Amino acid sequence: MGISTLLVVNILSVWIPLIIGDAVERLKIAFSQGTILRYVLLILVLATVMWVIRMASRVLIFGVGRKVEFDLKQRIFEHLLSLEPAYFAENTIGDLINRATSDVDNIRRLLGFAVLSLANILFAYSFTVPAMLRISVRLTLVALAIYPVMMLLVGSFSNRLRQEQLDVQQSLSDLSTLIQEDMSGIGLIKIYAQETNEQQAFAQRNDEVLEANLSLARTRNTLFPLLGGLASLSLAIILAVGARSIAAGTLAVGDFVTLLLYVNNLVFPTALLGFTITSYQRGEVSVDRIEAIFAAQPRVASVAKASSLPVSEVSGRLQAQGLTYAYPGTDTPAIQDISFSIEPGETVALVGPIGSGKSTLAKTLPRILEIPEGHLFIDDYDVTQVALPDLRRAIAFVPQDSFLFSTKIKNNLRYGVPLAEMPEIEQAAKLAQIRNEIANFPNQYDTVVGERGITLSGGQRQRTALGRALLVDAPILVLDDALSSVDNQTATQILDNLSHGTQRKTVIFITHQMSAAANCDRIIVMDQGRIVQTGSHDSLVRRSGLYQQLWNQHKLKEVLQ
Repeated sequence: MGISTLLVVNILSVWIPLIIGDAVERLKIAFSQGTILRYVLLILVLATVMWVIRMASRVLIFGVGRKVEFDLKQRIFEHLLSLEPAYFAENTIGDLINRATSDVDNIRRLLGFAVLSLANILFAYSFTVPAMLRISVRLTLVALAIYPVMMLLVGSFSNRLRQEQLDVQQSLSDLSTLIQEDMSGIGLIKIYAQETNEQQAFAQRNDEVLEANLSLARTRNTLFPLLGGLASLSLAIILAVGARSIAAGTLAVGDFVTLLLYVNNLVFPTALLGFTITSYQRGEVSVDRIEAIFAAQPRVASVAKASSLPVSEVSGRLQAQGLTYAYPGTDTPAIQDISFSIEPGETVALVGPIGSGKSTLAKTLPRILEIPEGHLFIDDYDVTQVALPDLRRAIAFVPQDSFLFSTKIKNNLRYGVPLAEMPEIEQAAKLAQIRNEIANFPNQYDTVVGERGITLSGGQRQRTALGRALLVDAPILVLDDALSSVDNQTATQILDNLSHGTQRKTVIFITHQMSAAANCDRIIVMDQGRIVQTGSHDSLVRRSGLYQQLWNQHKLKEVLQ
């Protein structure tokens, strides 16, 4: 619709000069105030209609750009949510934010200004040039002789503009990444007094942005005046040649005026070609950067015809049979030939040295990491064949890095169950041993925790994250060193709460807190990606092996403290 209105505008822009030329010829023969008035009114009406339609075309075309901008941002956000955490480890948050904002804005301009300008140039030449040829082929060719030079000039600058625009976008992404990281790590910057170094790092990247923009500006400021000057040159040429034709009697004055107006109509869209090319190049670069996001497909997704597993039917049994996993790009498996069986309601501690594969094993349970089929089962269902939403509703996973949103503590607790009422929230806080501390906050459950929970201590953040998982009430709970900032006594009390009552859960407790692990039903000991021992605390501590070494180290630390 917007292109159709632009078509009408260009038809009118060809018609109006013809009327003016006709008026000049008539008035040359017989001057009349009435004739002048009629022509003036006609031209005024047509110009007004053309202005209204031009405005309508802009609104319609720019509206399409705005709609695409809205839809694209929504699609990007939804697609990013479908990707696994590893993608965000490989791509910086600042760069992704820049792509979802600045690059999308460039695409909006591409579909707005660039489309409008290109369509206008195409229509202007399609209608104006044939009209000029009807008046005088010779003068038209003379006037347009300079235009091939302009096209060659644009072509020669095209690749350079595209590369410089890509440099601008990349430097902006680098700057956004630095800002995002520094704002997130402001506490660390203060602790190590690195404000000066961070200021210097920002100045360096900000200088890179400046240099990239200046380089682009220099190229544009070279190209655009050249295009404008060459377009105006064609007007000067037709004035010189046309005047001789009038003197020779081969060209009517009215036709000459019409030709001048036509050439003038072509000057603006041609001069605007430089800006159009810039918008196009900028949009083209941004399209490539956005497509790179959509090209990334989730490595972990529900298989076709995945099995449904209602959480109410999950008993909590877990089995592994020869489970092996190696991270992409590595040859050595992080876990190798893992086999175990955990019964419903059993609390199992997973202990071992740092790097022994405990966290990797934990992440395979809810399929945060993709594993081959036939090696890991929940209630005799292969986890790779279970619908991913069902699997993750059945397994509550609490990582060591307890991320909290910058909102009220009650909203963080009920994140997995947004409609949970206060009695449920308070019960989850009680089980997580955080209720009494919340009661001492000035605003209690309405206390805003700050970005990433910065206003809470490490132990409070971990227990809030645990309460969030407990409120979901999944039959299986995986704690990946999620109580590392909690003292042994509190950690033991939390495990005791989870191990008793009518809603007893299957708990996988990954920890370095040996006192808390000793109270679990069973202990699995891992080393170098393998299970090396399994059994109760009493049986393991009496046998020589890794667990006995870990326990003795723990007792020695207690004595030294």
